[in-house]
Amino acid sequence: MGVNITFLGAADTVTGSKYLVRHADQSLLVDCGLFQGYKQLRLRNWNPFPIAPHQVNAVVLTHAHLDHSGYLPLLVKEGFAGHVYASSGTRDLCRILLPDSGHIQEEDAAFANRHGFSKHSPALPLYTRQEALDCLPRIKVVAPGITFQPIPGWRMTLSSAGHILGASSVLLEVAGRRILFSGDLGRPDDVIMNPPELAPAADTVLIESTYGDRTHPTESLLSELGPALQRLAARGGVAVVPVFAVGRAQALLHAIAQLKEQGKIPHALPVFLDSPMAVHTTHLFEHHPGEHRLTAKEVHALTHSATMVNSTDESRALASRHGPMVILSASGMATGGRVLHHMAHHAGNRRNMIILTGYQAPGTRGATLASGAKSVRIHGRDVDVNAEIVQLQSASAHADAGQLLKWLRSMKTAPNQVYVVHGDPLAADTLRGRIQRELGWRAMVPEHGSTWPC
Repeated sequence: MGVNITFLGAADTVTGSKYLVRHADQSLLVDCGLFQGYKQLRLRNWNPFPIAPHQVNAVVLTHAHLDHSGYLPLLVKEGFAGHVYASSGTRDLCRILLPDSGHIQEEDAAFANRHGFSKHSPALPLYTRQEALDCLPRIKVVAPGITFQPIPGWRMTLSSAGHILGASSVLLEVAGRRILFSGDLGRPDDVIMNPPELAPAADTVLIESTYGDRTHPTESLLSELGPALQRLAARGGVAVVPVFAVGRAQALLHAIAQLKEQGKIPHALPVFLDSPMAVHTTHLFEHHPGEHRLTAKEVHALTHSATMVNSTDESRALASRHGPMVILSASGMATGGRVLHHMAHHAGNRRNMIILTGYQAPGTRGATLASGAKSVRIHGRDVDVNAEIVQLQSASAHADAGQLLKWLRSMKTAPNQVYVVHGDPLAADTLRGRIQRELGWRAMVPEHGSTWPC
């Protein structure tokens, strides 16, 4: 029996990464992500897993972002009993992200029940904070560059993918086949993270395509962010900045610290990081010095460039403060969490600003705001949007189309097959076309739920 792969997520979409590799009677799940964005995608999180979770022998995570790791508590809750393999950075981040994800889901369900806007009675979380905590002991740390066996006879090696702390590409060797999963690839010129390692040779490649139809601008994050914050400070407004707690929050804090040091924005401009998850993540940079470009001095500045907001009472108190000020809060596409309360409070005022810091998946509030909508639905009601919307083009932590192709070109031999995943249909198909035209390789965009040979 040959090796095949079933695309249980991130096929025809940029979210919900799950790839089930099967050979003989063994199964390995690469990534275990939540679907985010459009409601029809989010509803997939509630569907039964395609095979009984106890039949999955092992899981490996490329990184900790919830669209790659956030389904793990549910998989364990439903019966998965094996090991979850990950880098130390991914393990450390999952300890922060997964319980926080469960907590947010509990809070959102409770809020929906109090205000009666859910179609379900009662509204329930997908999983709880405690269920997320319960899955964490299953994570087993593996070092990059060291080949290990997640299943007897199956060999696996992680290599650095850049992107965020712990992010990895995965090379799987089984039954004489070499299968390479890119994971989310970082930018070679990222302001914080080290560049991805070169791609090893493989028979089959799964390549992400988040930015498969775009090229990053040459403009720097500082040159984009500086003028926006200058305008904000001059008119005394409040900037609400939805950020990914892992990666984007730290990039923005680093940029703000640099702008203040250079005198480009007022040194006294108050900055608040209102996300316990992002606060804890920021301190992790001290414990993983080899994975990023920051000096010890810059890491210190990163952790002292904002007032760290931990409690919900401290978060609520921000509503009584007047501008100018900057509030960074998760989540990066405004899909949940405290940032929604800040947006609901500040979006209606023309002096204020909402700064979008990167890719906004279709169906998210971030995408709605980026489209120029004059209202956005938050907690069951329509909120007027009069604040200035700024969408940064230079803050992405993903490789663009040219950088993805360059990573593929670094392979010493051509693969037999490339599967283009983790991208919206246009981005994925555009990258597929370029792979075929420019590299001369076989490439396709698999459909959700389809199974193909490796």
